Amino acid sequence: MIDPHAGTDERAHRLRRAILLAALVGIGATSTADAQTQPARRDTAVAPVVMDTISVTGRIHDLIGIAGTASEGYVGAADLRTRPITREGELLETVPGVIVTQHSGEGKANQYFVRGFNLDHGTDFQTRIEGMPVNMPTHGHGQGWTDLNFLIPELVDHLEYKLGVYHAELGDFGSAGGAVFHLVRRLERPFATVSGGQNGLARVAAGASAPVGAGDFLVAAEAKSYDGPWEMGQDLRKLSGVARYSWERGPSRFSLLGMAYRSRWNATDQIPARAVASGLVGRFGQIEADDGGNSERFSLAGSWSRTLPDAVQQVQVYGIHSDLDLYSNFTYFLDDPAQGDQFNQVDRRSVLGVDAKHAQDVRGLGAAHLLSLGLQARTDGIGGLGLHRTQAQERVGTVREDRVRQSSTGVFLEADSRWSSRFRTVLGLRADSYAFDVQSDRADNSGRRAAGIVSPKASLVYSPSRQTELYLSGGYGFHSNDARGTTIRVDPVSGDPAARVDPLVRSRGAEIGIRAAPVQGLRSTLTVWALELDSELLFVGDAGATEPSATSRRGGVTWANFYRPMPSLSIDADVSFARARLADVPVEESRIPGALENVFAGGIAWMPERGLTGALRLRHFGAYPLIEDNSVRADPATLFNAEAGYAFASGLRVEATVLNLLDSDASDIQYYYASRLPGEPAGGVEDVHFHPVEPRQLRLSLHWAF
Repeated sequence: MIDPHAGTDERAHRLRRAILLAALVGIGATSTADAQTQPARRDTAVAPVVMDTISVTGRIHDLIGIAGTASEGYVGAADLRTRPITREGELLETVPGVIVTQHSGEGKANQYFVRGFNLDHGTDFQTRIEGMPVNMPTHGHGQGWTDLNFLIPELVDHLEYKLGVYHAELGDFGSAGGAVFHLVRRLERPFATVSGGQNGLARVAAGASAPVGAGDFLVAAEAKSYDGPWEMGQDLRKLSGVARYSWERGPSRFSLLGMAYRSRWNATDQIPARAVASGLVGRFGQIEADDGGNSERFSLAGSWSRTLPDAVQQVQVYGIHSDLDLYSNFTYFLDDPAQGDQFNQVDRRSVLGVDAKHAQDVRGLGAAHLLSLGLQARTDGIGGLGLHRTQAQERVGTVREDRVRQSSTGVFLEADSRWSSRFRTVLGLRADSYAFDVQSDRADNSGRRAAGIVSPKASLVYSPSRQTELYLSGGYGFHSNDARGTTIRVDPVSGDPAARVDPLVRSRGAEIGIRAAPVQGLRSTLTVWALELDSELLFVGDAGATEPSATSRRGGVTWANFYRPMPSLSIDADVSFARARLADVPVEESRIPGALENVFAGGIAWMPERGLTGALRLRHFGAYPLIEDNSVRADPATLFNAEAGYAFASGLRVEATVLNLLDSDASDIQYYYASRLPGEPAGGVEDVHFHPVEPRQLRLSLHWAF
């Protein structure tokens, strides 16, 4: 194993480039935490990089001399496995400051929070799996919809994350940052997992890989059912499958990856606090008995990469089909006292895309440079995009129906340069173009729009010692708005004139940070950051119209720590504080509803290869404003999860997980708005609406690696 700080600066520089190049092509499938390169030839103008083994298993790598900013990192399978989780999306909580919750049934995309953002279902945080985008623009329920329920946790090799707008490869939805899940290419041993628990939980997952021809063929599947603690069982039924064939030929690597997912569920959405206080419903009850949904996602991706002595090239093409039918009722009888306010959102789309990257190691101007050039293009053909009024999931009216074709192309150039043993720069430039074509059931709302945007980015990096690195980063980013909002002229509900929104919204940010490894096994980063968005204009899928907001400004501090004093023991603690305000509005009305102000996440895990195992995690997200004047605030929530087990020499592992260990009655999510229950005034009643965290529950699992 090569220590990034061992030997000469040139050796550390070669290691850094090897890891950067490996990240470019997604290399990494072992669990040894090794990063190895072969010696460079000193008699050439360009020092070649020959990659042998690049693996990422945890946050043990301090990334000093490797990372371009203080707010990026890798989390490997060894650390991901130590987390007792309720939902697949909670794997993103390994990203410092990220909170993942739910306000509906388990089949719906999660609610995400980070850096003072209520990201709703994913806007402003870009998520990918093996290079394929997860965020869905112009979605039936919410812009940037990010549904991770199709992910099989056992197949995640490592997670790569980057926060802020300073990274050239992050385009749309990347203002707060982004994350990429990398999946294994092969399994060292076949596995089978059987889990069961309270509230009707039953889960089976299995996978295996074997040599086939010149490569490795991997197949895995998962089946899950769960009712939850709700008075109306959610009757979740989920199936997921993965098949992958990977092979090598000379310096080239190939992969074909297929993924399939389908689920259905009943939903208990958020409920008004007054209904619980009056005894109308219990804490786990519901007002609308017919909410729920069906979702499916099928994808196929093919990738090719070639590793040369001083360069890496990659091309990936992918196709995705997704389908969502979602039934919700958040206001009950406010709009329609007779039939109720339930509505159906439909999103049926096919996505075609291509990513191409080239990274070249060169020398010039007295320095060594890693030049990266990338192309990202996708087209979403959304054939069914509808918002309908329903009663008991039967349509009684249509608000609007649309067919949309949305195409985007982004190109980026980045130069990662080492000017001396202590000073580096990372300079990037990104350009994006968009084309929207909306065919609406109301001709006035049809049309075409096009837009483009250029986003420069830069980081200055100084290393005062081999244990410390300082960063100054800044840049521009953006997010796209819903295509329907860019062509709208008439509000489909009221018939009043409606203002169009800008297709692309500019964001700009900066941060100063430090990365330190003061003692063996300890990794710590501290960042002070600021971010401004020109506008948080969004298309509101629940209403079929646009909802504007003022310019927003956010700032905060994030302190992330990871310590592995011995191979089997890990301790982590992340603290994040954020201040979010609307600009150009009266100070007393400047709060941003849902913007988390403080987050703490930490845990300790004992995970030897054999013998007793255990983990304890704490997650706290503090109070936050629910309306602009801050007169109503959400209650804080603190949760403990625990896990204990035994790992046998035979490869069998037995685990018991207790979620919500202290049986907290906190809320997963809280909102403040007007709704109407039977017998209430026509104008409804403004109230806090909440979705409770699930009560304490025990889950047991058997994991067998053959």
